[in-house]
Amino acid sequence: MASEVKVMIKPLADRVVVEPIEEEVTTKGGIVLPDTAKEKPQRGKVIAVGSGKLLDNGERVPLEVKEGDIVVFAKYGGTEIEIDGEEYIILSERDLLAVVEK
Repeated sequence: MASEVKVMIKPLADRVVVEPIEEEVTTKGGIVLPDTAKEKPQRGKVIAVGSGKLLDNGERVPLEVKEGDIVVFAKYGGTEIEIDGEEYIILSERDLLAVVEK
């Protein structure tokens, strides 16, 4: 009996792992645009956070975001990866532009 192992990813230092949020794009006329016509998503859900930036004096500065936050990130920032068929982006905290508050 094979058991499914869920892969966990832990970012280092001041990096975060974000799951992009794909938003369905519909024109004013009601036409749904295909994936090839869409721009890259710039919003996502924070899945994991690193331990924080290490300063020259040895002090560690914690990140301003936490797991579960919805963030807006730089359009072409980060590194895209795929794990178990799911797409993620690893970003430096400086590539995050805002936290979306409800």
